[in-house]
Amino acid sequence: MTVSLFLPCYTDQFFPATGLSMVSVLERLGHRVVFDERQTCCGQPAFNTGYHDEARRLAARFIRIFRDAEYVVAPSGSCVTMTKLMYGGELSLPEAERRAFEEIRPRIHEFTAFLVDVLGVTDVGASYEARVTLHDSCHALRELRIHDQPRALLRAVRGLDFVEMAHPDVCCGFGGTFSVKNAGISTVMGRDKADDAVASGAEVVTAVDSSCLMHIDGILRARNLPLRAVHIADILASGERAL
Repeated sequence: MTVSLFLPCYTDQFFPATGLSMVSVLERLGHRVVFDERQTCCGQPAFNTGYHDEARRLAARFIRIFRDAEYVVAPSGSCVTMTKLMYGGELSLPEAERRAFEEIRPRIHEFTAFLVDVLGVTDVGASYEARVTLHDSCHALRELRIHDQPRALLRAVRGLDFVEMAHPDVCCGFGGTFSVKNAGISTVMGRDKADDAVASGAEVVTAVDSSCLMHIDGILRARNLPLRAVHIADILASGERAL
């Protein structure tokens, strides 16, 4: 099948290697991957701060670009929630665009959910020698019901020792514009998440969202804590072996 990548702003601007990791995993599984360079922001920052007209323009662009895609896959529960759920709900698209969106909606997926729920794959042929814990990103868990999928994928990685942290489902404090408007609260929440990750005994904390990991990583670095933040796609692309 052909998979169209949708790369969120954080991935595109700060963590482009994660996009390449997705390509590596999907091609390893025998699928064709395409990337349309016309794509841009899904509109979530504008939507979350009340600029719905601007967000609707970005939604219309997304629909035009991806309306003929076989599948649209992104390494972000947050941006998939925006495109898969908010476009058809609170954003209130014009009727013609809403109808076009409803045709696309079933084909939009977060990366780990696509691997497990659509492709039926848990072992992607990866090898990663580390003890790893998982943070459940808010949108992925609460809106998309992504919980078991990343865990199944991690447990199938050769050499990886998966451990649960305490309170994996508690917000890390990023929350997009929340971390800007409420920096003090955001920082305390990030510290609590970092403490739980360190207490698990893990060497690496992972998640399905680069934005959450960027926030957690900033806390870890500022406090000089012995833990690295790595997107799950980068783990799954590591040390691949023949399937």
